[in-house]
Amino acid sequence: MPFQNVSVSDEARDLVRGAYDLHVHSAPDVIPRCQTDIEVARAFKKEGLAGFVIKSHYTPTAERASLVQALVPDVEVIGSICLNASVGGLNAAAVEVAARAGAKVVWLPTVDSVNDRERYEAQTDKSKAPFWVGINSALNGQGVGTPPVRVIDDGGEVLPELLEVLSVVAAHNLILATGHLSRTEIFAVVDAALAQAVNRIVITHPDLPAQKLSPRDQAELAERGCWIEHTLNSVYSGKADWQGVIEAVRTVGLAHSFLSSDLGKPSLPHISEGMALFAQLFLGAGFNRDEVHRLTVTNPTQLLAGH
Repeated sequence: MPFQNVSVSDEARDLVRGAYDLHVHSAPDVIPRCQTDIEVARAFKKEGLAGFVIKSHYTPTAERASLVQALVPDVEVIGSICLNASVGGLNAAAVEVAARAGAKVVWLPTVDSVNDRERYEAQTDKSKAPFWVGINSALNGQGVGTPPVRVIDDGGEVLPELLEVLSVVAAHNLILATGHLSRTEIFAVVDAALAQAVNRIVITHPDLPAQKLSPRDQAELAERGCWIEHTLNSVYSGKADWQGVIEAVRTVGLAHSFLSSDLGKPSLPHISEGMALFAQLFLGAGFNRDEVHRLTVTNPTQLLAGH
């Protein structure tokens, strides 16, 4: 891991006070995680961080968030739903219920996206596959496996089920995140979401090879009003090119870029260290204090607030 020896300075910790981490994988989960929801909330309180979004690839998290919020009231804990097969895929009713339970973020398919399924099924070395690949294999072996969740048809048109989901997202003014969709799917979904008056769209970790969004692609999506997310997990694990991330942030500009951790894997740093560590990396890359503060604190806060 290229950044495993980076130490976090007091300056970086100070810069991220008041930050929201909008992409956190905490326990309990089907996949092993390094910290529980409560541990993350308590650590955030200690570090002066404002809050976080709990993401699970398999289950809605609004109820978990509400419980942890009650236990650690000084930290805002936010629920979400990820539209994989375990919640019925593009299931507008599931999104409606999640919204009523307090969820604020809707991720389009991740581990069950056509993009991810095709990518990892074609991989010959299964030892390098993510943990969820084993889960899908086990489900298939039990006879309860599912096909991937499609968002567009063979002609590239968005499916009616997606439009139903987008209608619910717009009605509740939820944040729509593109999950693990491919470049082609992302552009089709963004066009459809804007047409449905979805106001807050996040392009999820576009620096990863699975998304294949160039800095120019990211800038084009930002020009349409999308927020571009860059995650610590992507660069810390070496999956995304660090210099490419820096180029993308500079190309897109600070107005539509933000940082989150996407941490939770036991082999990576603790979730509660993510924002400060990412701030340290950006300081080391030549970004000034105001720029780092905007990427970690100002922009995520504005995104959550809806302006």
